[in-house]
Amino acid sequence: MSASYDLKAAVPGTDVPDSGDGPSFRRIFVPVRSPGESAEALAAAARVCGSTINGVLRLVNVRIYDPPMPRSPGRFYPETAAEAAALLDEALMITWGGGAGATTAVVDAPRGEVAAAIAQQASAWRADVIVLTRRRRPAISRLVLGSVADQVMHKASCPVLTVHPKRT
Repeated sequence: MSASYDLKAAVPGTDVPDSGDGPSFRRIFVPVRSPGESAEALAAAARVCGSTINGVLRLVNVRIYDPPMPRSPGRFYPETAAEAAALLDEALMITWGGGAGATTAVVDAPRGEVAAAIAQQASAWRADVIVLTRRRRPAISRLVLGSVADQVMHKASCPVLTVHPKRT
């Protein structure tokens, strides 16, 4: 395998040219909602990272908040900072089990702006690719409610690899 990234070896079943001049994905950005939901994305990112020289992962949890209401003391976070950090620690263990090095970060974003926060953080970190899990939902639900993965694909300045979770 060449020093450049080999998508076929890292993520079997993809359709890419056989030339060794493909893109090099060394900086891989992985938004993590929960280690269970993101397990497939973490595994794919670890494989991609392992197929490159000096590859590094960035695991990010977007901590959603609701804007302050009138006569309210401030933002409401459904998840505490400690819970977000513990979630990333769990994801880090999965990543290390796959043999990949990683860093973590917790980012705050208002509800409805998660995709923009992911795209902005990936751009600021100069990510080569974003790897995220796409939840299985009926098409009508995705059409009406939208999808964070779809929004990230539109807003990101780098390629986005979406991974479907295994059916149980």
